[in-house]
Amino acid sequence: MIPQDGIRFAFGTLTALPVPVTRWDREAARAGMLCAPLAGLVVGLFAAALGGVLLLLGSGPLLAAVATAAVPAALTRGLHLDGLADTADGLGSGKPAEDALRIMKQSDIGPFGVITLLFVLLAQVAALTELYGQGWAQGAVGAAVSGVTARLALTLASRTGVPAARPEGLGAAVAGVVPVRAGLAVAALVTAGCAAAGALLGGYGAVHHAVAVLAGLAVGQVLLRHCVRRFGGVTGDVFGALAETAATASLIALVLG
Repeated sequence: MIPQDGIRFAFGTLTALPVPVTRWDREAARAGMLCAPLAGLVVGLFAAALGGVLLLLGSGPLLAAVATAAVPAALTRGLHLDGLADTADGLGSGKPAEDALRIMKQSDIGPFGVITLLFVLLAQVAALTELYGQGWAQGAVGAAVSGVTARLALTLASRTGVPAARPEGLGAAVAGVVPVRAGLAVAALVTAGCAAAGALLGGYGAVHHAVAVLAGLAVGQVLLRHCVRRFGGVTGDVFGALAETAATASLIALVLG
């Protein structure tokens, strides 16, 4: 397995960056999902950079936070947000799995999706505003941690034993490809890296940022289990919902305590 194939798979499927996917098999998918946090780091750093530029130009924390929250949406062409909305509509419908999956495939967004998008984006902007209010470094690290946590949640959602809800799509391509031990090893590495970044901020930064990653993953796992129970497995939309949920939970954890 050539490592570049995994990196290409991660960036080509989880971002809108111009990285072509050269292989679309289970081996490439496994490597790609293990590399998913790297794609999240790049997205988070782009987001932090834009927020920092606006602060340097004299904007307040709120505008920097809005711009920071907008970058991940732009760098995924809104696919994760769309997945969040579709998953909310499917879960909110209360219908059997087959009908709920059909609702999720429709191009329109229902009331559950609109409400979920509204509150998730408000939560992200509110948390980032508080972090930027503490300083650019806090906001920048928060943006990076949330981006990494979002994609790490997808690595764990691709672990062995998690089925696909449909026979086609991204969910089917990556469901069950990541060995549990490998996924946990990546999770430990990412958590340690985020803790190290938090340590640069002083105080209890290392513990705080590690807890933020774990909080994002925990909330993501709760949603994952619920979706598997309701839909029979994961889909591309569920992956988008997991990413946005984990990112939001990690940001909220960073502004608490």
